[in-house]
Amino acid sequence: MSEIRYAGTSQSGDYVIRATAAEGQVRAFACSTRHVAEEARRIHNTAPICTAALGRLMSAALMMAVDMKGDKDLLTLTIKGDGPMKGLTVTADSHGHVKGFCANSNVLLPANASGHLNVGGAIGKGMLSVIKDIGLKEPYVGQTQLISGEIAEDLTYYFAVSEQVPSSVGLGVLMEKNNTVKQAGGFIIQLMPGCSDEVITQLENKLKTIKSVTAMLDEGMSPEEMLQFILGDMKLEINDRKWVSFYCNCSREVVSRALISLGRKELTKLADEHQSQEVKCDFCGKAYQFSPEELKQLLRDAK
Repeated sequence: MSEIRYAGTSQSGDYVIRATAAEGQVRAFACSTRHVAEEARRIHNTAPICTAALGRLMSAALMMAVDMKGDKDLLTLTIKGDGPMKGLTVTADSHGHVKGFCANSNVLLPANASGHLNVGGAIGKGMLSVIKDIGLKEPYVGQTQLISGEIAEDLTYYFAVSEQVPSSVGLGVLMEKNNTVKQAGGFIIQLMPGCSDEVITQLENKLKTIKSVTAMLDEGMSPEEMLQFILGDMKLEINDRKWVSFYCNCSREVVSRALISLGRKELTKLADEHQSQEVKCDFCGKAYQFSPEELKQLLRDAK
């Protein structure tokens, strides 16, 4: 393996690595995100199924976002389903920051047929959207149907259909008995154009030996060890490592713009109530108070 270059610091110890294998025919990402998932659980007080769903989607977003080039590039993953969770939204950037929330964070369902948290049942049928804001006039938006609602399979399908990149995505969140997060993380393995049939066959055979990401996490595997297990026989090279964290950049200014975006009719209704209004950030739960006078000023700014 090549020397690992550190990018930033983190008190949590969560990080993402990028790697290549088979002399550039394969690229890979892997991450450890226990503290990120636990912070989201704490902020939103999520039920275990929601913790698992949100943790999986945040892991995926972090691995996808670190591959973006610009300092201000943003990646947003949204899932909208007809299940009781209703939907998920996660945003990540190239600096290793991620935030997210569930539309309904208190879903309780029996275990699925394999005895695991029934994330697919909680999400149901629906759509996955990938939005990449890379500083152009309009962001790139890719959208595919949900295959299972289990998120990893849905992203594998998205990469194949929307980006034409054959991929294997593995995501997992392991819970403690007290419903805190014990482990979280995952991997993304992708075939580059011109990848040989021999490499494809070797990778497919190796992937078949993986019981589950949760099993690897339960063994205490690090991101490096996960990729070593999958790609260790294919000249794996770790290219870099980036610390990651749950981070929300909400501010009074951002919330003010959101209120203005409601339109004059809704703002007028709020201002006419002649009392302060509390607005909470969906991502981190921080509350912002707006007095009647401030709401009237926003109404004027909305002209």
